[in-house]
Amino acid sequence: MATTSGEYVIPRSARGDDAGREAPIIVQVYGQTDVGLTREHNEDAFLVANLSTGAHLEFSRTVEQPADEMGTLFMVADGMGGAAAGEIASATAVDVVLRHLREGLSQVPEVTPAILVAQLNEAAEVANWSIFRYAASHPELRGMGTTATIAALLGDTLYLAQVGDSRAYLVRDGLAIQLTKDQSLMQKLIEAGELTEEEAAQSERRNIILQALGPEPVVKLDLTHQRVRRGDVLILCSDGLTGLVKPEEIAAVVSEELDLSAACDRLIRLANDQGGPDNVTVIAARFEGSGLEEAQGSDIVGHRVFPQGEASTEELALATTAPMPAVPRGPAPPVELPADAAEPDAARRQRAELYKRLIAAAGAVLLVLLVWRMLT
Repeated sequence: MATTSGEYVIPRSARGDDAGREAPIIVQVYGQTDVGLTREHNEDAFLVANLSTGAHLEFSRTVEQPADEMGTLFMVADGMGGAAAGEIASATAVDVVLRHLREGLSQVPEVTPAILVAQLNEAAEVANWSIFRYAASHPELRGMGTTATIAALLGDTLYLAQVGDSRAYLVRDGLAIQLTKDQSLMQKLIEAGELTEEEAAQSERRNIILQALGPEPVVKLDLTHQRVRRGDVLILCSDGLTGLVKPEEIAAVVSEELDLSAACDRLIRLANDQGGPDNVTVIAARFEGSGLEEAQGSDIVGHRVFPQGEASTEELALATTAPMPAVPRGPAPPVELPADAAEPDAARRQRAELYKRLIAAAGAVLLVLLVWRMLT
């Protein structure tokens, strides 16, 4: 049975004079992070914000508000590099992504899906560049990075950008379906038919990721989208949860707990009950309202690449008008980058293309060698 003991908070900024529940689309959301049982520092960071204002939502209880017309942003980042390095990387990522999206989207007359996705891609690239340059000027932090799973709700559709192995799930009808695809060695081996998902989950190499924000000067994002229905629940989480808690367990908890704060707390307890070897972060967002349709049997749910080729020239021009911020701000220590930290667009994109080719080639060689070693 669903619990009903949770309380909901409707922010005044979202509520106005009328009850927020009358809006076409309602978002109920809660986010929580936990250091776990063995780590001394929490290198995870998360963010929920309305893009029209840029204000972070704070959570003591489940928050309920109308969906933001410019977009509601959800993000989880799992830092790596040890203590300060991981904390700086993840905090910088969430801060830069939000700030860049706000600056970019505020300059367009209307936020369309193509513009939003282009801005998500650019915001993550800017975060990557900011972390990379910060590490370059602080040799003791070189190699630091962070995963990033970013979701933005615009209308009745979620648009997602993925780097690394934090995940997004959609819980519907008692099932948790993964919307993102891990950028990891295990995922590549599963796709190649070399390992089953069960074998990958037990592998000593299961924590090897192929991309993160920060370690390299360029990064290639996986950009996807998913239409939501009434009652759907989005789960964004770090691998501190998914490494220990199975999708069917996530679905069971979300289905049983009406109050999302109770659901997040229970999911974190499940991870900690199994040793809590890593930081655990969970965002849960339920979508309701007359502006959403009921789930249909013909719905396609899962990893769906966003068709970027459909963007018009005008949309792409609008989507790249925002300047690249040179200095990340926020809870991380001040980042003092050189004045030339923001490369000109033409040079940056030319260099990015070269790096992408080199990274792709190196990745292919590494994958072949690893597979050969596992089979011999």
